[in-house]
Amino acid sequence: MGCRLDVIEEKEKYTVLGNKCPRGKDYGVKELTNPTRVVTSTVKIEGGLLNRIPVKTNGDIPKDKVFECMKLLDKIQLKAPVKAGDIVLKNIFNTGIDVVTSRSM
Repeated sequence: MGCRLDVIEEKEKYTVLGNKCPRGKDYGVKELTNPTRVVTSTVKIEGGLLNRIPVKTNGDIPKDKVFECMKLLDKIQLKAPVKAGDIVLKNIFNTGIDVVTSRSM
């Protein structure tokens, strides 16, 4: 569910049109000024039930760092066993955000 937003910037003030909830205004301004994303992916794992394990950031990272994050994840190989929530990359890009496993294996 979502809504189409128009964000108008005038002298460092923002007007958001089209939002159907209060969160829409904050999201629209944030998306214009500092877009961020949660990254979900998989990394290789040795000795697990499968050969890849799902991982995700435990918060948003800057949108312009998403592909750099994916390149780092491509180089990682874990060894089983791991638990859901284990840290794969700590404090990625000095954001205070970690990449963690999404399941145990």
